[in-house]
Amino acid sequence: MMIKKIIRWTTGIILSGLLVACSEDNTPTPLRIGTNFWAGYEPLYLARSLNYLDDNKVRLVENSSTSQSLRNFLDKHIEGAALTLDEVLALQQTNTDACIVLVMDISEGADAILGKPSLQNLQGLKGARIGVENTAVGAYTLARALEFAKLNVTDVTIVSLEADKHEFSYLSNQVDAVVTFEPIRSHLLAAHAIQLFDSSQISGEIVDVLIMQKSYLDKYPQQIKYVVDNWFNALDYFKQHNEDAITHMAPRMKLPVADVMPMYKGLTLPDRQKNRQLLSKTANNPEPLRQTLRQLNTIMLAQKLIKKSVDVDQICIYNHAL
Repeated sequence: MMIKKIIRWTTGIILSGLLVACSEDNTPTPLRIGTNFWAGYEPLYLARSLNYLDDNKVRLVENSSTSQSLRNFLDKHIEGAALTLDEVLALQQTNTDACIVLVMDISEGADAILGKPSLQNLQGLKGARIGVENTAVGAYTLARALEFAKLNVTDVTIVSLEADKHEFSYLSNQVDAVVTFEPIRSHLLAAHAIQLFDSSQISGEIVDVLIMQKSYLDKYPQQIKYVVDNWFNALDYFKQHNEDAITHMAPRMKLPVADVMPMYKGLTLPDRQKNRQLLSKTANNPEPLRQTLRQLNTIMLAQKLIKKSVDVDQICIYNHAL
């Protein structure tokens, strides 16, 4: 009798331990999302400021650059990251555990090519020195502009320039034109540069997205939905209570209140319906975002920004959080 009691007691402890372990295993760990400074990512921080995002559920990790976000994602120090599509393609060279869950912003003029007034128009780029950052977005914008102008890359001189050198190099006449973005775009326009081309002419092709580790997504899909829902809540607040939203955003962005809205010039923040359209496939067509990835893949390969072509059809696009 005593032996049976001991067995029951021991079995009870083991079962209790298993139940606790299962419970702990199903409890989501805080979702860590890495970003760098960019207006298109700021609604995440607005959501936090408005207490839409609970720090016990979601932790926003501020990185100095997208390169740092990529490293942290690869090293699994974060489960999510805000990246441009070109960075997603670069990531696919070394990591397939990435899934696109949200389109955060679309450049509709925020990326542009500005040049000396003497160039007159886009065709005037022939023979010009063009400063461009060594990223796929810069290369892609330039390639599409040259296509519009019916010029080849051999018709211009490419000068590799980091973003923080764009304004100085243009003003000191080291380059005749520069592929750049806000707020540098506005600064150069004020210095009498002319706009030769901008991303509104290739609408929908330059895109920022939120990616997640697929392993985390498979385990905790409710966490992803929580982030996505509150992203859209923050977007709604930004649109409906714009002045108050800006007062929340300006201190974190280290900008005067009056300088916040100009950061959103030429930038579209797609709502839930637009996200569904971009991330959903139909019986006859793949997701529209996948076609953008395919075009970008071709440009990146030609510009040698990736070592080999990416199988775009294998990139994970998840729309169930929408």
